[in-house]
Amino acid sequence: MPETKSAEPTPVVLAVDIGGSHLKIRRSIDTEEQRVVSGPDMTAADAVSKLADLTKDLPYDVVTIGYPGPVVHNRILSEPHNLGPGWVGFDFATALSKPLRIVNDALMQAVGSYDGGRMLFLGLGTGLGAAMIVDNIAQPMELGHLPYKKGRSFEDYLGEAGLKKRGKKRWRRHVLDAVERLRAATEPDYIVIGGGNVAFLTTLPPGTRRGDNANAFAGGFRLWQDPSIRA
Repeated sequence: MPETKSAEPTPVVLAVDIGGSHLKIRRSIDTEEQRVVSGPDMTAADAVSKLADLTKDLPYDVVTIGYPGPVVHNRILSEPHNLGPGWVGFDFATALSKPLRIVNDALMQAVGSYDGGRMLFLGLGTGLGAAMIVDNIAQPMELGHLPYKKGRSFEDYLGEAGLKKRGKKRWRRHVLDAVERLRAATEPDYIVIGGGNVAFLTTLPPGTRRGDNANAFAGGFRLWQDPSIRA
């Protein structure tokens, strides 16, 4: 009788969510995340050192990194606004010695939030993250830098600085207005509003649902485990 091939073992995915205040990780076989403080002095080399400390007793096979800035074909295109220098050109694959995928952090959370069709993802955090997925093809979008009001961008109004400057009530009005403008521009079937500051929205516009930061890890896993997703 011919030999039957045993199924390939499912790789353990390490998902890394790099933010302006914390670097967070979770493995695909775990239920709890781990985190360390990041901040404006954390360089790319510092991030790798922190990852080594966090994972010294946590083996993994492959890595997804969600980076707070533009990424194309696993290449970081610009330095982050809220972290230290040294990210552009840094060789994470060699530093970590693992197969690696780097994507924009909003895209990673979008992939974890996706339920098919045309989805627009907006992440309310330090800035305004955005991504769109159309029929399983995921595309990061720099919508936050587009002009919005009085010569300022969507990110200036909807990001952390805008929330602190204008207060929650006015910030909420700007969020609702911006969502409708971006809906008209992108024509999604539905919108997911995520990021840490979505917690400050008391009501959501029609056709939207609340995201969850945990979906960033789900997206990091899915980029290795779901071959239908193309990012």
